[in-house]
Amino acid sequence: MAKIHVTDREGRKLDIDAKDGLTLMEPLRDVADGVEALCGGMCSCSTCHIFVSPEWSAKLPAAKDDEMELLQGSECYKPGESRLACQVRVSAALDGLSLVIAPAE
Repeated sequence: MAKIHVTDREGRKLDIDAKDGLTLMEPLRDVADGVEALCGGMCSCSTCHIFVSPEWSAKLPAAKDDEMELLQGSECYKPGESRLACQVRVSAALDGLSLVIAPAE
């Protein structure tokens, strides 16, 4: 299990416990003002867009082409920080990760 530090769309800070093996999308879907995840984690929308703190970006697996295509088409894309929560698997290595939920588009 990893403790994830989240800033929601209203600027509120909260900590969530995320179970290993899930994607970040799953616990973030349950947060008030969390991610919508309309495609259910199929990497076919960008409604689970998050900004990962720069110090954590390099610790995550690289985004694949389909994820990058969706992110780069987003109005609020931030190179080096933008990720889709459905494409990041939770593990103990993510304990302490800080992220911000991107604005809804």
